[in-house]
Amino acid sequence: MMLTFQGISKTFVSERGAVPAVRGVDLTVHEGELFVLLGPSGCGKSTVLSLAAGLLKPSSGEIRFDGELVAAPRKKVFVSPRERNVAMVFQSYALYPHLDVFGNIAFPLRVAKVKEESIAAEVARAASMLGIGELLRARPGELSGGQRQRVAIARAIVRKPRLFLLDEPLSNLDAALRAATRTELKRLQRELAVTTLYVTHDQTEAMTLGDRVALMRDGRVLQVGTPRELYESPRTPFAGSFIGPAPMNFLDAGVFEEEGRLHLRIGEEKIALSPGKAGEVRRLATGRVLLGLRPEHVRISGDPGPPALRGIVVSAENLGRERLVSVETAGGILAVLTDGEAPNEGDVVGLALPIETASVFRAEDGE
Repeated sequence: MMLTFQGISKTFVSERGAVPAVRGVDLTVHEGELFVLLGPSGCGKSTVLSLAAGLLKPSSGEIRFDGELVAAPRKKVFVSPRERNVAMVFQSYALYPHLDVFGNIAFPLRVAKVKEESIAAEVARAASMLGIGELLRARPGELSGGQRQRVAIARAIVRKPRLFLLDEPLSNLDAALRAATRTELKRLQRELAVTTLYVTHDQTEAMTLGDRVALMRDGRVLQVGTPRELYESPRTPFAGSFIGPAPMNFLDAGVFEEEGRLHLRIGEEKIALSPGKAGEVRRLATGRVLLGLRPEHVRISGDPGPPALRGIVVSAENLGRERLVSVETAGGILAVLTDGEAPNEGDVVGLALPIETASVFRAEDGE
């Protein structure tokens, strides 16, 4: 099933007045796709999920399932959650403590008055897919967090929904279990081939799970693309800083022309730009830019050669296989990820800057 949002907005009215939660969201989730909504707390991603489920009515815009209108305030259309045939999995699992695992998984089928023999077969199939077949007579209180989450997913599966909606389903799991469950979720989604909308604030989850990712902030969608596209080509400084194992470095640089060639000035350093990168800077039509550099792309070198900066090491953190080194330069503190020998605090080092792979933004976009 294809899910489409067209100009969707949602405003809540409270004692503080009108509070916009979602603003003009346009999204298309393709059939069978695992689509991730990523962003910080309060950005509106869970509201978008609730709008898709029919738990909330949009203030404006249209929502379509396979082209069929399911919500449109101006046209006075609103299809109830039951009629939409969607299944939600929550962060809190939302299991019934008085029912055993079988009863929890079977609950939506019994509400739909499915025959008991069919219920038994469907529950057994879902439990087998998730490796919880031996737990069917256990109560939720006897299960680990990972097992409870599998029960919640199994309960969603038996409904055979048109759309899966998952709201931060792994947040309550420890790091090792979260990684294992991510792999299981991806396998399961591929096997079921059900269109899935997944909400998370964890960029690692988004990058490892999503076919595509929508990055949200303040109720708006800032960028949509594959995980690789968002990582390699962020459109805003926020996207660069939010996505990645370590935030992107930003250097404030002046733009000037000398001898027919465009240059950047960072502190006292002058860096000539290639024609390709110069064209990218010219298109911004500004006298100051933010240069975005991934920490793993910056290299520490005794004699880095141009383009380069020199600086003083202020800290070096051991991350296991890698080390995160912070270097104070004329343009600010730069983080460098290196798998080589890390310099000591107080050392003066040179930094080779990957200008050709750097992202360039308007300086005012970082304010």
